[in-house]
Amino acid sequence: MKLFAAGLLLSTSVVALSGCTATSSSGPTGRAVEERATVKVTNASSKRSVGIDYALVDINSSLLAYASETTTEAGLGSLGSSRSGAPSLPLGAGDIIQVAIFESQAGGLFIPADAGSRPGNYVTLPEQTIGRDGTISVPYAGRIRAAGRQVEEVQAEVEDLLSSKAIEPQVVITKVSSKSAQVAVLGDVNEPTKVQLTDAGERVLDAVSEAGGLSTPNAETFVTVQRRGRTARVRFDKLLANPSENIYVAPGDTIIAERERRTFLAFGATGTNGRFDFEEENLTLGEGLGKAGGLLDSRANPAQVLLYRQAPRKLLVNLGVDVSKFKGDEIPVVFRADLRDPAALFAVQKFPMQDKDVVYISNSDSVEIIKFLNLVNSISSTASGVSSDVVSTRDSIKDL
Repeated sequence: MKLFAAGLLLSTSVVALSGCTATSSSGPTGRAVEERATVKVTNASSKRSVGIDYALVDINSSLLAYASETTTEAGLGSLGSSRSGAPSLPLGAGDIIQVAIFESQAGGLFIPADAGSRPGNYVTLPEQTIGRDGTISVPYAGRIRAAGRQVEEVQAEVEDLLSSKAIEPQVVITKVSSKSAQVAVLGDVNEPTKVQLTDAGERVLDAVSEAGGLSTPNAETFVTVQRRGRTARVRFDKLLANPSENIYVAPGDTIIAERERRTFLAFGATGTNGRFDFEEENLTLGEGLGKAGGLLDSRANPAQVLLYRQAPRKLLVNLGVDVSKFKGDEIPVVFRADLRDPAALFAVQKFPMQDKDVVYISNSDSVEIIKFLNLVNSISSTASGVSSDVVSTRDSIKDL
């Protein structure tokens, strides 16, 4: 039995030493990542890889010079320009208006001769709603088209129609409620609502404010403006940073605020593995490591802090990397930081993270050795236990 245990121990040792595959691991080792990279910036040699080809790039001062190019502007658009003025607000169907008619003296069509004590020589007609046919009704003037016209135009027409019946009539039309000049604000706002526009002109941020502001983080929220079959979309923090994006809204516009969570994954020898939200506009690799609980002293290899990302081809070209082995405008890249170098802590604080990045911290080689020794010890203990059980069973059979 002791011979059997020794054989089992030897077999296990051979398997473990042939590639350390017998010990558990939460991901690839730093050596495996480096050996299988199709292109390496650090050592110009390339290796054959299985599956997806990728480039390995060390994070250093040369890379930081192009740091802004490591992130893409996917999903970012423009609402246009705010140089154009506020849109005009003509009358429209559904608007509630009030008509007041003034005459120069009493005794006319609307003001009787014995008017007595009055605030002035005018009469205020009851409020009325502009109908679906777009008209209003004024006594002695008849039905008048109002929808699609400015208030001043309608006033002038009413005055002209009453000029032969009233004494020097003057007409004032007041908007009580403008249903036709509204903007709908929907989505991730605190109070979705319809905002009534005024002649002063309201901009996108005014409308969002009227809806109670955003209910989601600025950096993760996109604002979409729909207008007459066209759509424009911009991230909210860009809208805040660029006044030119804060355009005037027009009647019938729909403003939609939508959150798109920006997240990254952290695996390996970090304090916490899982998915993490950015929750801010700009997140660096250093801050991302902090969110994930940092590196575990008992496991992590500080020389192998790896960040997986699809990077623009232009970035690798600027770094002098041979990209002939890759197709397309986006290339899989593993960015590596060596935190054994004190200066690397400055670098990771300047290196920007991107939505859907994957951060992986490799185990140190010593951890793999300890795992192997623990496995050997476990097998040895098991073999000794089995041998003792066999001896005990044999003695029992002899006693019978």
